[in-house]
Formats: sequence, C-alpha cells, structure tokens
Amino acid sequence: MAHRPRVVVTGTARRWSPSWWCTWLILKCLGAKPVRASVRHRCDHEGIDAVIIGGGDDISPSEYNQPPERDGEYDPDRDELEIAWIRWALEEKKPLLGICRGSQLINVVLGGELNQNIRELRQLTYNRPGLLPTKQVFIEPRSQLAKICKKQKLRVNSLHSQIVKQTGVGMLAVGWDLDGFLQASEGQTEQTIIGVQWHPEYLFYVPSQLRIFRWLIKQ
Repeated sequence: MAHRPRVVVTGTARRWSPSWWCTWLILKCLGAKPVRASVRHRCDHEGIDAVIIGGGDDISPSEYNQPPERDGEYDPDRDELEIAWIRWALEEKKPLLGICRGSQLINVVLGGELNQNIRELRQLTYNRPGLLPTKQVFIEPRSQLAKICKKQKLRVNSLHSQIVKQTGVGMLAVGWDLDGFLQASEGQTEQTIIGVQWHPEYLFYVPSQLRIFRWLIKQ
C-alpha cells in the first residue's frame, strides 16, 4: 500500500470549524491523512510528514513585542500550541504551510513583525471580508510559489485585517496585493515553507490553490 502522508492541521478548538473540514476534504482527496490539532485535539509528532498552521484569531501581540489592540481577540493557549508545532517542523525540516494567521505566526516565530490593523491603510482593496476569489495578488515570477501555482497573478479571498509587516529570518516576501501589503512569503533556505495571507482551503475548486496543498504533501 502506498504511503499516505500524515498532515497535522492546527486551528480553532471549536467543534464546528469550516476551515478544518475544508482542509480535511482537500487532503483526503489528494491521498493524505489529515490530523487535527488544537487545544482540544491533541496529537503527538510521531509519523507526521507535514504541518499546516491554520487561520483564526489574532496572534497575541506580546509574541512580537507590541501592545494589544483595544478590541483584539487573542488565544494564548493556541499561540503556544502552534508555536510548538512550527518550531518542531523547523527543527525536523518538515514541509510547513501557513494560512492567514498561520503565515503571520511562522514569520513571528522567525523574528518577524505584524501590522495589527490595516483597515484605515487600505486604498485599493476592500475591508469587507469575503470567501470568494475577488482580490488580486501578484506573485514574484521567480518564486517557488509562482512555480507551484503556475501563475504570477492570483485571484484570492480575503478575511484578514492584519498582515506581516516584516518577514522573519530566512523568509522572503513573494506576493503583494494592490495596496502593496504582503500576501505571501516563503523560505529561502533548504527549509520547505510557504505562507499565504488568504484561505486556499476555501478555494479548493481553483486549480492554482489546490496545487499548494499538492505541493505540501509531495515534499
């Protein structure tokens, strides 16, 4: 029997999590075995082949030396769990995909910094969140992400109000929206890392987005 890659998918501990179930479906269809990890869904590292750090609540600003937003919603327990998974993946050189919050947290763990609120800074992009691919992202032509997606211009969704302001050590900015906000980054070294600010799990019907998950499990 062919090996089915076991992929840890971190996320919210809530019982109903559309992101988890969409990611579960994609990975199953691609022949992988998804394993849920949250503060309520514990799993160990044994036999894990790749890691996905999912989207959700904002990261505690204390993780990157900033004061909290007045209306911020944070989950320190989740931060701790996901930071541990990121560090494990880095140490073990496991393929690592960060989605939205996950992309931000990977960069934070590597010493990066976030902009906590870009709502008033947007000029050419909408503040209204949406699951449909109505937003444009421009990908560095020579990047790994451009090769994976086979495109240099993507249509993506948008659910975020925070972005990576400064990439972490070893991470390279490779995607931007019309306002110039960072939308994608990837590892520069032998470490296999991609972070995207959008939610490809909700775009499973778009071939370029499905290729991101296929890349992860074929490393």
